[in-house]
Amino acid sequence: MYRYDDIDGDMLADRAAEFREQCRRRLAGEITEDQFKPLRLMNGLYLQLHAYMLRIAIPYGTLNGAQLRALAHVARTWDKGYGHFTTRTNLQLHWIKLRDAPDILDELAKVGLHAIQTSGNCIRNLTADPHAGATADEVDDPRIWAEAIRQWSTFHPEFSFLPRKFKIAVTAARKDRAAIRVYDIGLRLHRGEAGELSFEVLVGGGLGRTPYLGSTIRRGLPARHLLSYLQAILRVFNRHGRRDNLWKARIKVLVATLGAEEFARQVEAEWEASDKAAVDLPDTELARIRAAFAPTGFVTLPPVSAAFEAAKAADSRFARFARHNIKPHKRPGYAIVDVSLKAPGETPGDCSADQMDLVADLAERFSLGEARVAYEQNLILPHVKLGDVPDVYRALAGAGLATPNIGLISDIIACPGLDYCALANARAIPIAQAIARRFADPALAERIGELKIKISGCVNACGHHHVGHIGILGVDKKGEEFYQLTLGGSADDAASLGAVLGPALPADRVAPAIDQMVEVYLRERRGPERFLDTYRRTGLAPFKEAVYADAHQVA
Repeated sequence: MYRYDDIDGDMLADRAAEFREQCRRRLAGEITEDQFKPLRLMNGLYLQLHAYMLRIAIPYGTLNGAQLRALAHVARTWDKGYGHFTTRTNLQLHWIKLRDAPDILDELAKVGLHAIQTSGNCIRNLTADPHAGATADEVDDPRIWAEAIRQWSTFHPEFSFLPRKFKIAVTAARKDRAAIRVYDIGLRLHRGEAGELSFEVLVGGGLGRTPYLGSTIRRGLPARHLLSYLQAILRVFNRHGRRDNLWKARIKVLVATLGAEEFARQVEAEWEASDKAAVDLPDTELARIRAAFAPTGFVTLPPVSAAFEAAKAADSRFARFARHNIKPHKRPGYAIVDVSLKAPGETPGDCSADQMDLVADLAERFSLGEARVAYEQNLILPHVKLGDVPDVYRALAGAGLATPNIGLISDIIACPGLDYCALANARAIPIAQAIARRFADPALAERIGELKIKISGCVNACGHHHVGHIGILGVDKKGEEFYQLTLGGSADDAASLGAVLGPALPADRVAPAIDQMVEVYLRERRGPERFLDTYRRTGLAPFKEAVYADAHQVA
């Protein structure tokens, strides 16, 4: 994995020192909160309902053991002993004191972590396929290109004050595990018959108040021209993006207003007129970055492990974990291990300091020093020998991290909601917990199969509710929390936005409504259909009828 060089290290140390002085001035009353706000936001420090929240960037979701331990140390020392992994592969700490923020940034800088560009109208944290470098269906490691974009975009003066925040996701696999169609820019790598790499470029995706799926504006962009083409897109956005209306400032609105074809025409014109050689990554620099991601430490193994197969035969719980939390690796004898942060009754995405320490230990002992963060708010050990998986499982189970539910009904995405966030209209965490408890029986969850539930506490859609098989949006009705349900969303290759089921439900009706819709699915499904397949075949009607059969259930 990539290691920051001395220039990066000096930059992070200098940035932390600058913020220490800014915090001193605020605490001394030398500057007002209004004057301090843009300074703290540029360092990822938000003021939420109860305390400051620090959002720490985890570029393309990749961590080494030292970094994960540093996050644990910060959570244990300056927060309440846990952190929250988000759909942007960031870690949020929700109970930060302003006086401690400079010390936290110093600790993070020591291991190459920071909170830079996790807020503001700039290019935010880069995300990528969490199985990068481990999955057989990729044509290249997308983190190489995400790292190139990170280096190019960090502190880029032309793109530090865009009309609105800007998010980029990269994948190089046939299966989209990075949700590229709901990003401002989604990038998918392809390899031609002669071995040449090219990008499909999607622009204008995004959720929130007005959700859109991204449109392809260029196919077959030679990979060597990636940065100059991104520059052209951002220049068109900077030139025409709305700055007079917060809700219409994202690039998705510009693409929808101009139309994808006209937007693409303007980007092509800007790109053709640019000095590509001055922007594009030199071959030598690409080779340097690529070398950092070169696989090391792997050994030759047989494709089948007797220890792994014996453990499955001897322990039904491990066998279930293997079915749902183990994914195939591109190297024979290795596996990708999904670490669920969704134990029933717990807060989705929350991870204690002790659990972070454990995963760091497992990464170093069994996963070539690497751990990953997935946008589904789980962790991943990407390079585990099959024969070591039983030992990894036992360690995870002892820490409450072995729930066998990846992709199942209790693997719920949820934002922090009104328990923490000043923007939220309703709580998301208790709703997720109630649903997870209702479907805590692993045999029932396995019978239901793949069903992705996603919950947001407001229209900002941090919980990706628009692209949930079942989406849940918290709304405020005269001071009471209600929840609008949507069906049929998806963030994968066949991405779609969910359709509203009907009137919003009170909080105590949400989990029963999920139960009713699951009963409809189990009754209506044909053969191996997933919930999403059955919905797409039947439409809303049978689900709506089940939920709203009694009109008195709805306020």
